[in-house]
Amino acid sequence: MWLRAATLALIPALVIQGSRVKKNTIRLPEAEGEREGITGQGQTLSLLILGDSAAAGVGVAHQNDALLGAVVSALQHQYQVHWRLEAQSGDTTSQLIQKIKKMVNQKYDVVVTSVGVNDVTRLMPARTWIKQQQQFYQLIQAKFHPELIIATGVPPMHLFPALPNPLSWLFGQYAKKMNLQLEKMIVQQEDMQWIEYDIQKYQSMDLEMAKDGFHPSKEVYAVWGRQVAAIVRQSFNS
Repeated sequence: MWLRAATLALIPALVIQGSRVKKNTIRLPEAEGEREGITGQGQTLSLLILGDSAAAGVGVAHQNDALLGAVVSALQHQYQVHWRLEAQSGDTTSQLIQKIKKMVNQKYDVVVTSVGVNDVTRLMPARTWIKQQQQFYQLIQAKFHPELIIATGVPPMHLFPALPNPLSWLFGQYAKKMNLQLEKMIVQQEDMQWIEYDIQKYQSMDLEMAKDGFHPSKEVYAVWGRQVAAIVRQSFNS
């Protein structure tokens, strides 16, 4: 209730700051490169990455340096990875749900997700968002029958360099509430794991974000990819 009240009180400032951010923030394209292929040697592993601009590799020039490339690179010496990327800048959870419905039913061993930032920027309440997340993951399970789903938490947007206060503070509060709901949901699912998008950890490692101050850099994607790969190895080698 207090967050809704704060949102209403801050609307005039949010409109002004939101307009300035859109005007002044560098618009980076999605990473170039193949979005489907086979890489590596060893046990066969099928991988699907779903999501928004971070999943699409915005912040780097090529998919080799994005999340997809980082995950495949970390797994290719142990697995023959059959990989596919379905991601687009700006996509919300509801938009992803509609796209998944149109995809062909196919078995994937692992599905990695990154979604939520565009729901935050639309100031979606956490209670509404988590209902969409439940629908999203139920659809993934029904459509792709994964043995493992790795869900990436919503980034702590109050730490995005591109966002001024109070806009960053408000977005950070929405992201925090969404993550609390998402974590509660994930711990109840045997086939799901959680990765925190930990900007403070990246900062402690002297890793910067992309030049737009909004998306991951090559170095952040590399850390994120290694986290995904570690969970995969732990799940499939145990």
